[in-house]
Amino acid sequence: MKVKFNFSSIFGFDFFLFISVQLLMVIGIFFIYSSGVNSNGIVVSSEYMKQIVWVISGDMLLLIVSFVDYKTFKVLSPWLYLIVLFLLLLTASFGQVVNGSRSWIGIGSLGIQPSEISKLTTILFLSSYLENNRNSIQSLKTFIISLLIIAIPMGLVLIQPDLGTAMVFIPIFIVIMYMAGGKSRYLVFLISTGLLTILFSMFPYYTMFISKSGSNSIIFFTDQKVMTVISLTVAAIAVISMVGYRFTRKGYFYMLSSLLTVTGISYVLSFFARKVLKEYQVMRLIVFLDPQVDPRGSGWNIIQSVTAVGSGGAFGKGYLQGTQSHYRYLPEQSTDFIFSIISEEIGFMGNLLIIILFSIIFWRCINIILKSRDLFGSLIASGMVGMIFFHFMINIGMAIGIMPITGIPLVFLSYGGSSLWTILFGIGILLSVYHRRYKNAN
Repeated sequence: MKVKFNFSSIFGFDFFLFISVQLLMVIGIFFIYSSGVNSNGIVVSSEYMKQIVWVISGDMLLLIVSFVDYKTFKVLSPWLYLIVLFLLLLTASFGQVVNGSRSWIGIGSLGIQPSEISKLTTILFLSSYLENNRNSIQSLKTFIISLLIIAIPMGLVLIQPDLGTAMVFIPIFIVIMYMAGGKSRYLVFLISTGLLTILFSMFPYYTMFISKSGSNSIIFFTDQKVMTVISLTVAAIAVISMVGYRFTRKGYFYMLSSLLTVTGISYVLSFFARKVLKEYQVMRLIVFLDPQVDPRGSGWNIIQSVTAVGSGGAFGKGYLQGTQSHYRYLPEQSTDFIFSIISEEIGFMGNLLIIILFSIIFWRCINIILKSRDLFGSLIASGMVGMIFFHFMINIGMAIGIMPITGIPLVFLSYGGSSLWTILFGIGILLSVYHRRYKNAN
């Protein structure tokens, strides 16, 4: 009989996941160092040293958590969730303002970002809630309560304001809810409403800054009285359609009422979204559509990032040989635009290695989802996939100009302690789920 040797299962430890994370963090340290070197070859930043400390301490945290039964976090999840909500409230009132957002709380240079921690505590609490209510997952009540679990920390993060971090809660909710078996039509309704709200919110700005058509249609999105009349009309027709469906059971009445409900809610939400959005956030969306609207202002980041990525070619200019970063053309180059530096210095082939390492992480997370016989463990892994994938897609998309700038770091690679510790804590829980995938079967 042929014996199969599975390296990833030695001691019940997922080495593929662990090693992929370690390699990404090592690459991150090298390029955080590169981001701190100026055009004269002088190191002007000690961020790489801090990152080394955070990687070592984060790895210790990861290993400790991996040996703890992840079921422990189910018991703790409500308390962790509430503690972080309290920290978010404190941050909104007394936090330190960094880059326009009141997202830090601490003393002097020592501080944490509760918004980063809240992503993980929300995953744990939502997973726990859905497992406890597995028999009613498809009910509207469970869906709404689950949405509230996500909406509360998301709203507190938006107050800071930190739109990028707040957006991460959306894929977390969608992936966890889908994997838990929530009703697809509720998710479709939520996603459709969100996308339509974005389109309605951006239409006036597109008309003013991009097309410059001066179209009279802009009053349908900016004049409060006109919007009120339209909203009431749409609501009335939607109600009539619902009544029609109730008495006739005709499918077209149902489709019409659903379409009008999504449109009406999105239309109203777009009005409030424009009131909430800050000027710099609006400009980020505008320059995403056309960076040349403000090439030396809001469009500068995208233009310089795309230039850096394109100049790297297939094999890059060589480590520490990049010009965009060393001449300080790239802002936030150790955090938001770390991928741009990597692209310029090691090119497409280096990027390919990073994409492969992330692909291995996604593969191992999906493997944990499929092999875990416990719903709580499976949902934690689902939430982590949603969170990591969103960071991965948005940050890289941002660097190459196909996504708007949102200030989302590239996990494992970007500089930052709170973000790194949070993600490593989450990886530790995933390793715990993997190790106990057969022991905690319900």
